[in-house]
Amino acid sequence: MKLENIHIVLARPEESRNIGAACRAMANNGIKHLRIVGKREDFDDERVRILAIHAVDLWDNCEFFSSITEAVKDCSIAFGTTRRKGKKRRDTYYFPEEAAEKADSLTSSDAKIAVVFGNERTGLTDDEVNECTGAVTIPSCPDFASLNLSHAVQIICYHMFRQNEKSSKGFSGSGFTPVSLSRIESGVKSITDDLQKIGFFKITGRDDQEHFWKDILSRAALSEGELKYLEKIFSKASGLSSKQKTDD
Repeated sequence: MKLENIHIVLARPEESRNIGAACRAMANNGIKHLRIVGKREDFDDERVRILAIHAVDLWDNCEFFSSITEAVKDCSIAFGTTRRKGKKRRDTYYFPEEAAEKADSLTSSDAKIAVVFGNERTGLTDDEVNECTGAVTIPSCPDFASLNLSHAVQIICYHMFRQNEKSSKGFSGSGFTPVSLSRIESGVKSITDDLQKIGFFKITGRDDQEHFWKDILSRAALSEGELKYLEKIFSKASGLSSKQKTDD
């Protein structure tokens, strides 16, 4: 595993001290890339630095974005952390060690991996979870299930660090660079455009299909060549369908 390819994303954090504590948790585990959905000027620089201590360079080099989608678009997979389940949330959840194993299968290449953490009070909203391509849940006592933001970051980063320790003794990974999420987005649009042309859905259903294909393609960790081949299959199917209609 390449720990330098792991990116921690904090979505709409409220407390500056939690950012500093998260920086320290990351540094404890050799993870150095922090991204925040928000603006630097919205946070108290001094409070961040007090808690970050010797990990303040993570704050100094932090990148800021307007949305989760923007923050993770150059990554091959984005894990959204959540403890809640529901109809509008994902059916498949990784435990931290499982997410680390999945990341390990990708990061021997140059693939970037994002782990997204929500606001301290509300966590990730349904829409924010759906901006990610996988969900991670940290098991905790149901009587007091909510974790402090920096503690959650510490747990996830620790599992990434431990997985790195395990895999450092031998090669692990796919041997190629999976496509980014922005490339998957364009591939999903191409596929669903072709599905629409053959009448797979008329008015409703496209959004669900887009979520389905985005989830499954990101988990598959496809190469550029594989994604292009998949696009060609749907394009050919669309063309054959149009030809059949013309012949009829």
